[in-house]
Amino acid sequence: MDNIKGMAWMTLAMLAFALADMFIKMTVDRLAVGQVILFFGVGGALVFGVAARMQGAQLTSPAFLSRPVLARNASEILGTVCFVIALSKIDLATLSAVIMSSPLLVTLGAAVILGEHVGWRRWLAIGIGMVGVLIILRPGLAGFEPAALWAVGAAIGLSGRDLATRPIPREVSTLLLGCWGFVAAASAGAALLVALGGAVVPDASETAQLFGALACALVAYYAITAAMRVGEIGVVSPFRYTRLVFAFLIAAVVFGERPDAFTLIGAGIVIATGLYTFWRETAARRAVATSPLPTGRAGR
Repeated sequence: MDNIKGMAWMTLAMLAFALADMFIKMTVDRLAVGQVILFFGVGGALVFGVAARMQGAQLTSPAFLSRPVLARNASEILGTVCFVIALSKIDLATLSAVIMSSPLLVTLGAAVILGEHVGWRRWLAIGIGMVGVLIILRPGLAGFEPAALWAVGAAIGLSGRDLATRPIPREVSTLLLGCWGFVAAASAGAALLVALGGAVVPDASETAQLFGALACALVAYYAITAAMRVGEIGVVSPFRYTRLVFAFLIAAVVFGERPDAFTLIGAGIVIATGLYTFWRETAARRAVATSPLPTGRAGR
């Protein structure tokens, strides 16, 4: 394993995701949310579909109708729609801070839905992390924005997507899953356009922004896959939080946003508890890997 390369790939992925968010936020000022999602979904499906076919995968595999894949695609729709709507309504910094709770939600879902063992320390970290999210959202206080709940929906959807990916057999390639996810997103975008309308012809600048968002997202998907393959998960995964650093910089420089104390404190709590959760999960894996086999089972 090459952890240095893994960390570099993960950091590149988070930079690319932050840049994709920037381009999308630029477009949703004038373009309809459904239109942006449809473009993004069709473009991603084409790229991933062609790549999957080049590897010999069948795009109409029976696995498409399996329960984990259907759950993954449904979560993809929820996460993508909520994310793009949130980009159109709230600050990029606020959205990015809430999204950082996704690793905690994945751990929570793994315990509740998949029955994975989670010790009391990680349960405590999850609880504290959720308090951090509440500090960012500040419900009941003067600074509360109801539109920020779209960010919560995005975090739930993206966490559900990652969680549903775990039971999917390894024979189903990442490219194929990506293609199906983009198809699901494109379908949601088309449905939003039919229901709400509002499509306009993008000008040259908006067209460039749409293609920029798609290109950055594709780079991010490739880089995050490379990171997980060349580095140890416990070492590489914490670098997901560099996305928040890039997002805050972009929010300040490009959009003139200035996160307030609530957002900064809440984000700090979410990051700290997320890093602790990663550390505890890594320690648990190593303990299992190094524990001696029970008597009579050696060599099996």
